[in-house]
Amino acid sequence: MKTVVLFITVVLNALSVGFFFAWSFSVILGTKKVANITYLETMQSINKEILNPVFFIVFFGSLIALILNAYLQYSHKTVFYLVLASAIVYLVGTFGITAFGNVPLNNQLEVLNINQLSVLELKDFRIYYENSWNQYHNLRTMSSMISFILLLISIIIQKSI
Repeated sequence: MKTVVLFITVVLNALSVGFFFAWSFSVILGTKKVANITYLETMQSINKEILNPVFFIVFFGSLIALILNAYLQYSHKTVFYLVLASAIVYLVGTFGITAFGNVPLNNQLEVLNINQLSVLELKDFRIYYENSWNQYHNLRTMSSMISFILLLISIIIQKSI
């Protein structure tokens, strides 16, 4: 049971950190090169499409698996604390920043009728949205990386016990 949960935890967290990392070095770089209206239209479309079962399984499943894995590792104090730290970093830094940073910005963009904005309004909203969104994204990417590294360290320690 512990091995299966650990495997699922590693896979889900690897997918999560990989998603955020790849987004940073592909989508963000690509969207920096498009016009304001194209950027905002693209982000509106992405924000709708990201709400799908696969993303939810990876995003929420990572947190659930970390918590379950911490519970199952309670007998090994060092491993338990590392997995617990991994779960807390993911909860606050990845999940929390997404929920309280990126999602509110996405909601603001969703209700925006970009076809009714002037060129200056498009530019101003893009600057506000893109700068804020990317800052939050960088924080959640770093958090998911730290969480994953803590998980890997816990595995190394567990294998040496």
